[in-house]
Amino acid sequence: MPSFDIVSQVNIQEVKNAVDQANREARTRFDFKGTFSEISWKDKSSLELDAPSEDRLKALVELLKEKLVSRKVSLKGIKFHEIKDSAKGRVKQLATIQSGLDQTQIKKIQELIKTLKLKNISYTPQGDQLRVSGKKRDDLQLIIKTLKNADLDYPLEFTNFKD
Repeated sequence: MPSFDIVSQVNIQEVKNAVDQANREARTRFDFKGTFSEISWKDKSSLELDAPSEDRLKALVELLKEKLVSRKVSLKGIKFHEIKDSAKGRVKQLATIQSGLDQTQIKKIQELIKTLKLKNISYTPQGDQLRVSGKKRDDLQLIIKTLKNADLDYPLEFTNFKD
């Protein structure tokens, strides 16, 4: 029976590469000279952006987004939090990286699949992912196409397709 998994994850290695590129460019770019603006890892799934002023922080965020997009990392997988004041008049912003689907996201995906009214389709949550299986490969491809076209707030990947 054909099946596939729906997951939501970001390629952490590509994010690391984008952060390194953004930091390198921030050190050499004229508008960042002497500002000590930096993007650093807070833990495995979050980044901390640090800059001397709010406008430099916004420019740093745009620089990071540009590098992420060039490395084909979906911006839907990165959530930028509110800007907070830091020591010595500096400002910081936290950015968390999405990993896995939560229960509300899984339910939303299940509702989208239900609206297609396909027969012989089953879907089972498996931790932070959703396994979809059915008798016809065409039905599964229709589900993938529908989910790709859906305007969701998180990135979806379709893995482990078995025929």
